[in-house]
Amino acid sequence: MQVAARAQRLVEWLRDQVRSAGGEGAVVGLSGGIDSAVVAGLCARAFPGRALGVIMPCHSNPRDAEEARRVAETFGIEVRTVALDEVYDRLLATLAGGQEVDGRGLAAANLKPRLRMTTLYFQANLRNYLVVGTGNRSELAVGYFTKYGDGGVDLLPLGNLVKSQVRELAVHLGVPQPVIDRPPSAGLWEGQTDEGEMGLTYQVLDRYLLTGQADPAVAARIEGLATRSEHKRGLPPAAPA
Repeated sequence: MQVAARAQRLVEWLRDQVRSAGGEGAVVGLSGGIDSAVVAGLCARAFPGRALGVIMPCHSNPRDAEEARRVAETFGIEVRTVALDEVYDRLLATLAGGQEVDGRGLAAANLKPRLRMTTLYFQANLRNYLVVGTGNRSELAVGYFTKYGDGGVDLLPLGNLVKSQVRELAVHLGVPQPVIDRPPSAGLWEGQTDEGEMGLTYQVLDRYLLTGQADPAVAARIEGLATRSEHKRGLPPAAPA
């Protein structure tokens, strides 16, 4: 599919989904990365004057917010900044109850995207908007997202596009080049990158998802990640009556 046609299809899909849900617009979390920038660009086209970008720093690299604001200005969408640093610190201290918690451990790291999810839904509920997620097919396939965090959204316009296809959309939509060029990162701690945490490059992962081709060890790793994260991609199982 030509990239222009794909962009238009996604814009129309967003409109249809929001309309059918009785919503009036869209909220997207702006991280300063390529995925959220592409989603912001699509939402700006789908909902002129009714798209909100929310910047949610939480002990984040200051450049994240700078690039997020650049994206909002590029696409002319309303933007709000909600600083979560203090909220995160106080909640983590309360939950830990005096225990020493590793800031890079799963429990502490996942708290950030879950606070952001709560923030996005608060803003969406105020406006009767839907929360539009930024996850792409590459991340979803291997479970590289936080359950009930960045995975807690209403719509996933990029959910069937691998990272390389997202990059094509970014160029077409006019995402600022510095955002396109940034190493993908969830911003969970200083120096954290998607590829470093997954142990895979997006190039290798995308190739496997699109063609089924990869070195046997890489294919086994991808399939293992997919199996272990299956619980993230569906509703909780209900026991038989």
